Order: sequence, then structure tokens, then C-alpha cells
Amino acid sequence: MSIPRNGPAKARAEADELVDSEVPAAVVCAHCGDADCPGCLHEQTRSGVVAVVPWERPGSPALARLWATARATTLDAERFFESLPDGPIAPALRFAVLSELVASSAVGLLAVAALSVLAPGWVDHLLADERLALVRIAAAAVPSVAALLVAAHSAHGLALDVGARRAGARASATRALRFGLYATGWDLVMGPVGVVVVGLKEGARAAVSIARVGVGLPTRSARAFVRGCYRLDGDAARPALRASYAAAVVATAIAAIVVIGGAAWALLV
Repeated sequence: MSIPRNGPAKARAEADELVDSEVPAAVVCAHCGDADCPGCLHEQTRSGVVAVVPWERPGSPALARLWATARATTLDAERFFESLPDGPIAPALRFAVLSELVASSAVGLLAVAALSVLAPGWVDHLLADERLALVRIAAAAVPSVAALLVAAHSAHGLALDVGARRAGARASATRALRFGLYATGWDLVMGPVGVVVVGLKEGARAAVSIARVGVGLPTRSARAFVRGCYRLDGDAARPALRASYAAAVVATAIAAIVVIGGAAWALLV
């Protein structure tokens, strides 16, 4: 049997074509450079898209990231919390503290404006004769209220983890705490700041509709988070939701007692 003369030449030509052909580049994580990384501090949603919290995305102004995240937690709550990734606590805590400081300050200013209309003489007296006392009270009250609200939201998130573990899900306390901390965005958007910003950006009708969005917002957010984090839905999610309700009631009651007690003490002193 004879071997074709062009056999070796043909083999060399095929090898050269393989060398010259384009080979797809390896896909690596933009954060750590690892080709096997599932997304570093971020997590893929069920659609395969990497979820990134706007507050944790570098390069944008802090206030823009604050508002984008707060708006997502409120006006797009179910999608945001279902895809909320695990990650560090520090940025979520910074978001929560800043959100509650801004929200508490705005409520305080709104209260002063309302009193100026209802009791202008009394407000004039306070501003003229008790200005330093008012400044001291505000300097103590705003951070205290903000801290209490951050603690209450944190307790709400951690309670979801306790309830989910009772239902047989795998523990994810860090992610649950991040849920509670990012849920402070509700207070920013649902307060005076949110109404003003939404009104300016999206119109008066959108600002008025914020009140409707707030109906059932904690429950819808918690259900979405439990579904995305613990893969619990329907009846399976009820233990986690019951635990979060109990924690929210207790935390709110404690916060109210502390705030009312502090206000009474400030007025008496």
C-alpha cells in the first residue's frame, strides 16, 4: 500500500491553521483576576447577572450612590433584596448610618417647620432664648434616633436568619444583617427627603405614589430576601417572617420608649 506524497504536507498545514486560529481569552474576575471566581464580593442572580449594590460601586459620588441604593430598596424592593449579595458589613453599616442621619435630620426640620406654622410665637421664643439648648438637644437627638433605627433594622434582618434556620435553611447571618442595614433606605425614601427628591426627579405624581409603595413594603422585601437567600417561599418562608415580625415589634417598642423618654428628660432638664 502506498502513502500519498502530500500526506505530511497536509498534516503540517492543518497544524498551522490550528495555531493561527483565534482562541477565546479566559474570562477572569475584574476584582481579583481569578478565572474561577464566582464574583468575589458580589453574587450571581438566577438570571446569571452579577448583582452589584450601587452603594458599593466605586467611582460615583457618595450622595448619588446613597440615593440610587435607597431608591432601589424602596421602589424596586423585591428585585433588590432577592438578589442582594453577601459581602462585608462595613459598607452596609456606613450606608445605614448615613441614611438614618439624613432621614432623622429631615424629620426634625419638618417638625420645626410645622411648629413654626402652628405655634410661631413659641418657636420664636425658643430660637431667641433657648437656641443653645435646642442645638444641644438636636446634636444628641438626631444621632441617637439614627442609632436606634439602625439597631432596629439590624434586629429585623438577623431575625430572618434565625427563622430561616428554624425552617431548615442554611445559616447566612452576615447576608441577613446586610438586608437589615440596607433596609434603612426605606426611611430615607419614605421620608421628607425622598418625597422632595422623587418629586424633583420624577414629578409630583411619583412623589405622591410613595405612600402607596410603603404599604406592605417590609413584608414584600423580607419575602423576596428569604426567597433569594434561603430558597424559602410560600409556607416554608413563614417561620422566618414570623421571627422578623416579632423582632420588628420589640425593636420598635424599645426605640419608641427610648425616644419618648429622652424627649421627656430633655424637656424637664
